Amino acid sequence: MLDELDKIGQDFKGDPSSALLEVLDPEQNHNFIDHYIDVPFDLSSIMFIVTANIADNIQDALRDRMEVIEFSGYTEDEKANIAMQYLVPKQVHEKGLSDFQPVFTADAVLKIIREHTHEAGIRNLERQIATVCRKIATDFVHTSALPQQIKITPEAVETYLGVGKYYLEVTDEQNRIGVTTGLVWTEVGGAIIFVEAAKMAGKGELILTGSLGSVMRESAQAALSYIRSNAVSFNIEKNFFEAQDIHVHVPAGAIPKDGPSAGATIAISLLSLLTGRPAKRDVAVSGEITLTGRMLPVGGIKEKILAARRAGVKEIIFPIKNKVDIENLPEDVRKGIEFRLVDRIEEVIDMVLIK
Repeated sequence: MLDELDKIGQDFKGDPSSALLEVLDPEQNHNFIDHYIDVPFDLSSIMFIVTANIADNIQDALRDRMEVIEFSGYTEDEKANIAMQYLVPKQVHEKGLSDFQPVFTADAVLKIIREHTHEAGIRNLERQIATVCRKIATDFVHTSALPQQIKITPEAVETYLGVGKYYLEVTDEQNRIGVTTGLVWTEVGGAIIFVEAAKMAGKGELILTGSLGSVMRESAQAALSYIRSNAVSFNIEKNFFEAQDIHVHVPAGAIPKDGPSAGATIAISLLSLLTGRPAKRDVAVSGEITLTGRMLPVGGIKEKILAARRAGVKEIIFPIKNKVDIENLPEDVRKGIEFRLVDRIEEVIDMVLIK
């Protein structure tokens, strides 16, 4: 078992992943020689299991020797079941509360998941449950007496953990001109992003901020070029770009962002700005855009849907080429969200922008 293979670093001492090329290749590892003790080993009958958060960070030649199996993040129901059946009993035992057996209600666990954690896995969920159990143990030490039945309700969660750190980013905000909701995939699961666009007097420059990677910058440039080449059909002045600058910003500037998924989101944000039509905050868009306005498929569909539900999104617009990916998802992942599948960016405009 080789854990976290994507964290391998390359320096002046060499590249460890190159040494693994022979180790992981069954065609040539039957007589692998360990140069440290100078003894040959037959590795051909060994099954190697390798883990990584991002497969793209693994050297191409090394990744070619592997069968990639992708695991997506947990749904809210899965997290709740894991917590009730495993995490809570484990932490109750470890914190010395077996004689008291605190009872966590389902609503309390959901409150911890929704308001105190923001992750694809369950590490932080276990930490928060451990914190509650520690504080119960502390209360016992200070008072020397606790009721025989300790019940953890949503109100008790707020007492022990304080006010929630996370909230529904979408439903807590109002519709604005130039601000659209997008979906992206990260190494810790899906995430909601907001693309903001503003215009000001200038010399026709496109300003991009928010720690955007090269792919995302190209998506923004392609979105603007598409709008400029079709300005007449959108009732926008042909020379709108000549005397003013356009600034596209993705908040949380300290977090690096990259990938093609935000191309359509940026295009709709710019159209909202230039037509003066507010964008619906509870409608999320994910798709790559071409210069001719076609919507190309994107990855991480399940993670993006889970992130959308966490944020309070009611409707998601995906490229029509992602139809099979959506249909293959379990029903509990798709419930509560309406999906719109489109082929071109023009179809998205009236779905997102308010007339």
